[in-house]
Amino acid sequence: MNATQFPRRLVALAAALLIAAPVTPAQTALAPAHVPNLPSLGDTSREALSPITERKLGEEIMRDIRFDHDYLDDPPIIEYLNALGNTLVTARPGARGEANYDYFFFCVRDPMLNAFALPGGFIGVHSGLLLAAQTESELASVLSHEIGHVAQRHIARQLGEQKTDALIPLAAMILAALAAKNNPDAAMGVMMGGQGVAIQRQLNFGRDAEREADRIGFQIMGAAGYETNGMVAFFQRLQSATRNYSDLVPAYLQSHPLTTERIADIQARIREQPYRQRVDALDFFLVRARARVLQDTSSKGLAETEEFLRNQLEQPSRHQIASAQYGMAILALKRRDYAGAQTWLDKAAATIHRPPAAGAFSSPLPKGIADSVLAYTSLEIKVDQEDKPAIIAQAIREGEAAHAKFPLSRGIVWQYADALIKGGKPEQAERFLRDQLQMYRSEPELQDLLAQAYSKMGKIALQHIALAESYALLGGTQAALDQLELARKSRDASFYEQAVIDAREREWQAKRREAMGEKGKDKGAGFAVTGSVKATTVQEEQEPVDPSCRGMLANSPRCADGRFGTPRATPWSQAPAAGTTPRR
Repeated sequence: MNATQFPRRLVALAAALLIAAPVTPAQTALAPAHVPNLPSLGDTSREALSPITERKLGEEIMRDIRFDHDYLDDPPIIEYLNALGNTLVTARPGARGEANYDYFFFCVRDPMLNAFALPGGFIGVHSGLLLAAQTESELASVLSHEIGHVAQRHIARQLGEQKTDALIPLAAMILAALAAKNNPDAAMGVMMGGQGVAIQRQLNFGRDAEREADRIGFQIMGAAGYETNGMVAFFQRLQSATRNYSDLVPAYLQSHPLTTERIADIQARIREQPYRQRVDALDFFLVRARARVLQDTSSKGLAETEEFLRNQLEQPSRHQIASAQYGMAILALKRRDYAGAQTWLDKAAATIHRPPAAGAFSSPLPKGIADSVLAYTSLEIKVDQEDKPAIIAQAIREGEAAHAKFPLSRGIVWQYADALIKGGKPEQAERFLRDQLQMYRSEPELQDLLAQAYSKMGKIALQHIALAESYALLGGTQAALDQLELARKSRDASFYEQAVIDAREREWQAKRREAMGEKGKDKGAGFAVTGSVKATTVQEEQEPVDPSCRGMLANSPRCADGRFGTPRATPWSQAPAAGTTPRR
């Protein structure tokens, strides 16, 4: 099956939910007093899904999305998207909506131009859209539009109209789309009796929801200081791409209401605003170069990317040269040419930090989180060379300095801890990781690394407890319980550790019973999937994943096929963006 089919199938279903928001022009009302200038299509609370239930549904969907290889799990990309997204969210009062959404922005590996919102404030961006955005304002316009959908609770209202016993099957429909990647013939089987028809019938309501999201997105990006004409430029590009890809879009999405009327409405709003010019930060270009390499890691894909980057090296502007050099570094790293990767990274850093008076560059460019991205990549190159003690020792020194400079970068935290473990300092790694877990309790990567540190220290019971915590965070309750049993049987388990095991076992057994009860509701509501698609939670159906080959750690050549972007389950909404103030 083509690797791009899963995200498209997922987005098809997610967008169907999004477009189906039950709103009508007759219901349009003024925004509440506490949210100035934000239009509202009717009463967002009446018959809407509760914020708690909506968030829970979104988290369940995201848990399974993160287990697919097309989920682009890359710290610099995710940190950048969340820094940008939350800059937009914090710029406009009311952008978090009545439900006070805690947003999470993520990327999926797919060349098509698309973005989508899921229940609970989760917003996805296709890698193809990230590459197609020519300016940061264009990308900001898309994120602002999706934030508008979330803030106005379009999905929650659509879901709220479903009967209670049909709610879980609706989530299962999206989960089934994940499993369908292994069975192309079952793709359309995810539609349960009559639900697909109901969604199709409600598509006509989508036009009003889209216009509302446009207006809110326009206000959000303007308040954040971005060029509002970026919205028109990108919508026109998206309209063109939709025509080009029309044969690949499912039938019920071909009426996606991206119309000339919407574009004209935004153009009219732009004419009423004073002209604003914004210089894009370097991190936008670095992240795009990184995404270009990671989007297609086949031999052919890497060769095509190299040709593109070498052509870009001939361009006159500094941001084009620096991002091309950085892209070449990631390309070399992907090919495990570590010397070449470091050489290209050094060139990119020199170009970025070159004073304006030197060479042909006339003025400095804002960096955003560019320095953090460079520091992460430098560590990434060195930590991957675990068979070279001198380089690992250098990574430890760099990691300590980088963490001191960018303490909020989660990727740098992981790389530094990994370097400590590989450098024979598991005790120091344990202390560092436990300190980090005080702030970020919900990150499975930290527990995975902690388990490795305990393994090096010979603390078997604590190793299994850390693995259990990791599996629980990933949604693998049974795998977590299995690890607890191994911890209980370990000869070095202390009285205190036995107490921890007992407490966790009671907690997770209760969660497992609750999950099984919800699955029973699925069956009682008549959910049906044709073919061999499994609609249950993916993690419960899979063999436990080697903790040394998950998330950021999977970049190592020893794991899987060595590709970047192995799924991770970190709730980034709980971690601050590197070098930024907005909370993710």
